[in-house]
Amino acid sequence: MMGFFTSKAFSVFVTFFAFYVAQRIYQRFKFFWLNPVLLSILGLMAFLTLTGIPYEDYFQGGQIISFFLGPAVVALGVPLYVQMEEIRKRGRAIGVSMAVAAVVGVLSAAGTAALLGASLPVVASIAPKSVTTPIAMGIAEKIGGIPSLTAAIVIATGILGAVIGPGVLRLCGVRHPVAFGLAMGAASHGIGTARAVEEGEVQGAAGGLAICLNGIATAVVTPVLMKLIVLWVRP
Repeated sequence: MMGFFTSKAFSVFVTFFAFYVAQRIYQRFKFFWLNPVLLSILGLMAFLTLTGIPYEDYFQGGQIISFFLGPAVVALGVPLYVQMEEIRKRGRAIGVSMAVAAVVGVLSAAGTAALLGASLPVVASIAPKSVTTPIAMGIAEKIGGIPSLTAAIVIATGILGAVIGPGVLRLCGVRHPVAFGLAMGAASHGIGTARAVEEGEVQGAAGGLAICLNGIATAVVTPVLMKLIVLWVRP
């Protein structure tokens, strides 16, 4: 019987079930701290602890879900195509904002970690925190980071952005739907974009566009910025 609970099929089932329940709870109460991803993670942690199922056994099934992250990144080309007209109209503003977002996203986290004395592998793992998980893990691997640590940081960044992002943007006076969506997508990737979708269709589309463009920009600037951080902080 224990073999069933440690099977890949059960891991996939319990993961989807946890997210389904978390999604229903969020839809019921609409409270920002009840973010579905956050609730799912906490629920799965409690489940594994109470049942004594080793994480390694659970992750065998989790890898099946992780496999689809790569194709999901390719699917980001769809919102890019759909929003091509918007890009043409606001091309310069969107391009500049995404370039700035990529630089700020890397420097704000990696620079701070380096100043606080973190090791280079940890700094490299933190650098791509604002882009979607498959891209972030690929960047971290190329620049000497730890992909599994990067994945955890990316998820934490997304949850934090989805929880506090809308409030921070409103406090800063960001009201335009395109600007709102771009900010959420660039700062907190897919999880933030899921939150932006709740604000409206334009916000969600802009968030999807930001995920794609910020992923590309971050992949380009991160290796260069990492070299500058190493030279600046640790000459």
